Amino acid sequence: MKIGLYFGTFNPIHVGHLIIANHMAEHSALEQIWMVVTPHNPLKKKDTLLDDYQRLQLVFLATEDYPKIRPSDFEFKLPQPNYTVNTLARLQDQFPQHEFSLILGEDNLKTFHKWKNYEAILENHELYVYPRIAADAANLQFENHPKIHVIDAPIVEISSTFIRDNLKLKKNVQPLLPAKVWAYIDHNNLYAK
Repeated sequence: MKIGLYFGTFNPIHVGHLIIANHMAEHSALEQIWMVVTPHNPLKKKDTLLDDYQRLQLVFLATEDYPKIRPSDFEFKLPQPNYTVNTLARLQDQFPQHEFSLILGEDNLKTFHKWKNYEAILENHELYVYPRIAADAANLQFENHPKIHVIDAPIVEISSTFIRDNLKLKKNVQPLLPAKVWAYIDHNNLYAK
């Protein structure tokens, strides 16, 4: 099975994340999308970052009605700090029957050449890139690369930071969140401080 890996802190997951994941599942060669929740880096103090398992719960709530999208805590089990190339190697070892690809924004493609062992990633995995308004021209080094697929996905400019900031200000952000995610955040008074 062709699996697309969509990495993120998902702090919180919002409708923009789901629009992109669903678009990749429905309009690319990918058969399933795994939303890989990136764990909290213990070396960084992030007051706004929810606990790993709370963020995983939010991703679970957001994706449970989408059969082609599933949450993943795979990186929780890996030593930190962790690099994508290591995650991909471990996933391939554990699930040799699957073919893993990366899903990333056009803005990340610009700096992809700075990723640890990016050559090994490109040698063994495909990249599915979605457009971003804020992105400057993509890295020309990767233009027309056979393993990089720029997908004509909707441009979604919703940010988790905007949502967190507005929750603190007691603004209504309900339309930006899946209903079950909003209910969980509201019930538990998350991001209010």
